[in-house]
Amino acid sequence: MRKPERGAISSAAAVLALVRLVARRGSVTVTEVSRELDVAVSTAHRLLATCVREGFARQDHVGGPYTAGPALHELTLVVGSNAVSLRDAGAEVLAGLREQVGETVSLAILEGRHTRFVQSLEGPHSVRVSSRLGLLMPAHCTSGGKAMLAALTPAALRDRYPSHHLEATTGRSISEWDALERELGRIRRRGWATNLGETDPSVAALGAAVLLGTGEPVAAVCVAAPMSRLGTATRLRALAPAVTAAASLIQQRMRGS
Repeated sequence: MRKPERGAISSAAAVLALVRLVARRGSVTVTEVSRELDVAVSTAHRLLATCVREGFARQDHVGGPYTAGPALHELTLVVGSNAVSLRDAGAEVLAGLREQVGETVSLAILEGRHTRFVQSLEGPHSVRVSSRLGLLMPAHCTSGGKAMLAALTPAALRDRYPSHHLEATTGRSISEWDALERELGRIRRRGWATNLGETDPSVAALGAAVLLGTGEPVAAVCVAAPMSRLGTATRLRALAPAVTAAASLIQQRMRGS
């Protein structure tokens, strides 16, 4: 069998490195790719064009940044191999969780510095939080995003926030890096995260991370409800066991246990 030439291997490695960079950052520019991968700008353009063509990246307008494409999202949803995929496990568990808690439930993934909601089921109440499906929100403002950030290694967290800049979406959003680090420490100790009006002043949410066998976060289970129903410490503590149990159940099904 003929061996691949060195140039082909180098090109493949560069594309994989770029896919990982897009997955970590969520959004990259040609200049950033050139600097991070230590390649010429022309090479960065070529690598990005390859990723766009294969669906691993997308560019919404000429000259704009490149973001994660549909193929990258699909990889995230099929990481399970022993039993069922994240997509299938999530659908099964979310349905049960909605019945248990009676509120809107979602499955979210990290997309760079943001949270992408990839599955969502609305609660049965007439006054409820609408489906989160497809929404992209700053990870440090969402319950699921904070739960996943808390599970990252310090190096992985720094890689996502090299400038420590935090975008505030409401007056309750965390906007200082030190405050975020303290919040992530609390989340690690108790095993779940909250969002009390940090993306929408009228919405409260609770989230727990779904972890791979390596401890790396692959998703998060979230429950969202109007602040009037979920925005108290008593109610959050009451629902936390159900949310963390749902995240653990997805982990077990993905691992085939």
